[in-house]
Amino acid sequence: MYKTTSMIIILLLSSAIFSGADDEVTCSGIVPMRGRSDNISITDFGGVGDGKTVNTNAFRAAIYMIEHMRRKEGTLLYIPPGVYLTDRFNLTSHMTLFLATGAVIKATQDTSYWPLADPLPSYGRGREREGGRYMSFILGDRVHDVIITGENGTVDGQGDVWWNMWRQRTLQYTRPHLIEFMHSSDIIISNVIFKNSPFWNVHPVYCSNVVVRYVTILAPVDSPNTDGIDPDSSSNVCIEDSYISTGDDMVAIKSGWDEYGLAFGRPSSDITIRRITGSSPFSGIAIGSEMSGGVENVLAEHINLFNMGVGIHIKTKVGRGGYIRNITVANVYIKNAKKGVKISGDVGDHADDKFDPKAIPVVQDIRMKSIWGENIQQPGLVKGIKNAPFTNICLSDINLYGSFKLRTRPWECSDVEGSSLEVSPWPCSELLSSGSCFIQT
Repeated sequence: MYKTTSMIIILLLSSAIFSGADDEVTCSGIVPMRGRSDNISITDFGGVGDGKTVNTNAFRAAIYMIEHMRRKEGTLLYIPPGVYLTDRFNLTSHMTLFLATGAVIKATQDTSYWPLADPLPSYGRGREREGGRYMSFILGDRVHDVIITGENGTVDGQGDVWWNMWRQRTLQYTRPHLIEFMHSSDIIISNVIFKNSPFWNVHPVYCSNVVVRYVTILAPVDSPNTDGIDPDSSSNVCIEDSYISTGDDMVAIKSGWDEYGLAFGRPSSDITIRRITGSSPFSGIAIGSEMSGGVENVLAEHINLFNMGVGIHIKTKVGRGGYIRNITVANVYIKNAKKGVKISGDVGDHADDKFDPKAIPVVQDIRMKSIWGENIQQPGLVKGIKNAPFTNICLSDINLYGSFKLRTRPWECSDVEGSSLEVSPWPCSELLSSGSCFIQT
């Protein structure tokens, strides 16, 4: 069951209260919101919002016109109230897709004619199946200056048909994402509700200058692999002020898979995640496990997490190579979780049997501070890789308490070097020192 609208509002308000964050503290200025010199409506192209008419031709005709009109300041495509059923479609540069209050863009569920795309070069194959992958429902490929926004209209992927194919093991190719940008820059996604994605919800890959703000992302708790926002081999990404309740990681930073990610060699870097509230049976804020291109310079702060598998999860595996470094996580509240913090070198599967077992990922300079949790079954697990320990793991002002009814498991650590200050319950001996690494304040 989804959270009700009132619950979403309450949780977002509690996030603001807990964080104490000034509204002016934002990274969204990396891509300024801009107006358009020209406005058109989907109804100008025969769009009908009755929930029955298939509007694929209307969307494609409208976007074709935007592409070829080439207005100086770009064009806004207005989606009025109504339910607009459509097959997948592509965006173009210098456009705004604007969903009014009560507007719903809804994916068709006929998978038999869904087109295929080549696998991402940094993955070498589809993430779920060998070979290609189904094209994303809404795709921007090699575009710039694109805005998806509105008055909290909805994009509905109707993903249950895809989830059932996954459960029944009848998928031929990897499921489509709901929204994907590839090789693109200067992207804004704001004030929109995304729901029922077939696979990952928002996937910027090989992108730069991306802002995702004031969005709501919803999927049933048992929907497979419905990650919320997954920046992938992308830089200068801002994710703020959003509510995410899905069946997999709320936010997961990635950068390619095993030997393919190493060969492609494009990291994810300079990513800010701020004032996010939500729940997931998996992770709240995650890095990996596909991180072979490297992940660095990440700040996640003022995060509220409820009913979680793991609060903060940094994950990798032998054969990934690459690095995870200079990560700061601060001001996090977690209620009801199996694990508060997990940093692990043995998570995930391999693309194929051609991975290099000598490709050892480097995990270093991880700072976590001001994390508070209640009803946490295990405060933390930090397990590096034998003969390649995770280093400079710095914990400060962390209080992760269990339930009065259930016995809390202690911290577990191995192959890790670092230090801690004011951590309760006491961490493992590998992290008890208070002076071997610098903890930012």
